[in-house]
Amino acid sequence: MRLIVVRESRDATSAAMTGLLEYALSTDPLRRVVLSGAGHLNCTVLGSRGFSNSLGLVSQSDCLWVVPPSWRQRLAYGSDGGQGCTAVSDVTSRDLKRSRLGAWLVVSNGRSAAHVNGPLLESVLAQCGADVLAVAATADLLAYRERVRLTEKDDLVGYRRFYRDSMEPIPIPRGWPHHLFIRKECVHTVLADGVPEEFGTLVERCRGHQLGVRAVAVAGSVIDLDTPEGLLSLSEILLKQTHAPGLYRRPDLGPCVFTTGRDEHISGEARFIGPVLIGGDVCVEPGAVIVGPSILSDRCTVCEHAVVDSSILGAEAMIEANATVKNAVDGIPDRPPETFSSLAEGDGLDDSTSVCSRDPSVFRAWPRFSYAGCFKRIVDAVAAAVVLILFMPIIPLIALAVKMSSPGPVFFKHRRQGLHGRFFNCIKFRTMRVGADDIQDKLRFVCEVDGPQFKMADDPRISTVGWFLRETYLDEIPQFFNVLCGEMSVVGPRPSPESENTLCPSWRDARLSVRPGITGLWQINRTRRPFKDFQEWIQFDTQYVRQLSPRMDLWICWRTFRKMLESFIHQF
Repeated sequence: MRLIVVRESRDATSAAMTGLLEYALSTDPLRRVVLSGAGHLNCTVLGSRGFSNSLGLVSQSDCLWVVPPSWRQRLAYGSDGGQGCTAVSDVTSRDLKRSRLGAWLVVSNGRSAAHVNGPLLESVLAQCGADVLAVAATADLLAYRERVRLTEKDDLVGYRRFYRDSMEPIPIPRGWPHHLFIRKECVHTVLADGVPEEFGTLVERCRGHQLGVRAVAVAGSVIDLDTPEGLLSLSEILLKQTHAPGLYRRPDLGPCVFTTGRDEHISGEARFIGPVLIGGDVCVEPGAVIVGPSILSDRCTVCEHAVVDSSILGAEAMIEANATVKNAVDGIPDRPPETFSSLAEGDGLDDSTSVCSRDPSVFRAWPRFSYAGCFKRIVDAVAAAVVLILFMPIIPLIALAVKMSSPGPVFFKHRRQGLHGRFFNCIKFRTMRVGADDIQDKLRFVCEVDGPQFKMADDPRISTVGWFLRETYLDEIPQFFNVLCGEMSVVGPRPSPESENTLCPSWRDARLSVRPGITGLWQINRTRRPFKDFQEWIQFDTQYVRQLSPRMDLWICWRTFRKMLESFIHQF
């Protein structure tokens, strides 16, 4: 079960006039937008059907709206007499005992529609170990967002891009979070005296009963339901659903025009563009143009040749002939007409799955049945299997030599970023002494190359066997296991850790469009000229992604084989 709680606004200015959300809950079709749209975002997108069932959220009818007592009179005049809306003080633990509760009771902030990554939230709930969990939805943790990395003194370190939706623990908030999860066993203790006005009161109540309280921020998006932009964004989402409850599609008026099914007086010469929601007994005269997203409430009138563009018309509002209403709210009692900034493309949520989507626009894409999209992976798997079979007799000998040359493990694993930023452990034969990474910063002043990589002649961290393996490239044989697992390719950009990929976003997005390779264009063409190495690295990586083809891969493999053979002969 879910409680969607709307609390009284503390803003003295807004309290003096009718709030937009209060009016919306008492007027059709705005009321349907809020109840159905917010219920849809706050309920069905939390996760899989099994997750929703575990919460007791089988349908939107399991959502109970809780509003301030002062709103009850206005809601009583709504189309259904305020059905489904209860005053805050009316909800008690006794009411909850008669309700169907899942593993958690969800209390959502009704002044916003917060859409979060369901699978991520499900894993948080399974592992948090708390009795009460406060969840804040934040766009900063969405996939394909960048965050500035600063030191404690606010010095710029770099940028970090999230390639997956993420979460992070946060301090307990002072105000009500977007969602509050209460374990079923603790509901009657936490809400024994109803839903408190202050979140701090609820936190103190939990701590007084020795209940654990935690807070997390989860990747998501938030729509403010007390703003015109929020209501229009929510209506646009609702109208894009194939089965919007209580609404009827009118293809004769436009591809995304819906009505409430009651009497309308709409001229056949009126035009509708984009998502438009029309209430009952609405009159649209000839020549009128309605551009979505727009909402025409019950009994409003749009006269001849008037234009309504991205606006909300209240009940009984009238737009005069030849008038233009754009980005405005008009016709709400006790509230003067107001305008707002236009809705930018991409504002709000595009659909019910936008939070979990993977934006491919930052990466280069190829047709599914092209060489890069399909056949390169097949060639990689075959080539990796052949190489591992050929080198299988000498792999144990190399492992024995590594083990005898210096104490430590045979293999070295390092966390790198692969295709589309996915992390994997890159495997090599260990060529350095244990703890080499810890002293790299101390040797940074003698680094002989520019950019994020590190290289120096006579590196004291490299063992005797390690020098031979590096010069003959035999240390990279285990990476063919990464190729078999689909984490790497035989040919591609050098696999890099996340810290290196933050230095140049366009280069990073290009190189992460393909799987990293054991060899690549940069490895065979680099000149190691002073202060040019990093520039060449960027140049050859982006060139490879642009010109990727079977011919280029074969040419790189041939050049790599020649280079390996020359290096091996040079050792003797």
